[in-house]
Amino acid sequence: MDTLIQELRTFAAERDWERYHSPKNLSMALAVEAAELMEHFQWLTEAQSEALPEAKLAAVREEIGDVLIYLVRLCDRLGVDPLQAAMDKVRANRRKYPADRVRGKADKYSEYGP
Repeated sequence: MDTLIQELRTFAAERDWERYHSPKNLSMALAVEAAELMEHFQWLTEAQSEALPEAKLAAVREEIGDVLIYLVRLCDRLGVDPLQAAMDKVRANRRKYPADRVRGKADKYSEYGP
């Protein structure tokens, strides 16, 4: 992760793009790239989405790269460790969604009752 963060810092600095990489702009770019990723799956069946042709998978891979780049750049600008944030969220989700109560269900945590 540190190598990627440094690579992205260098890439932006070499192009004098730091001024454009505000948290607001990065979060918007992240949303745009996530939408571009979703576009590749639009109208596919579940089975089709799990068996992408090689060319489609290559395009999806590029969009995943874009999403990760903007997410890592956003985290760097905000001083957030993305791996720690993810681990914290997994711990919170374990409390919200106890396995013995939610196994096989996809409802929101607030719909499971006390």
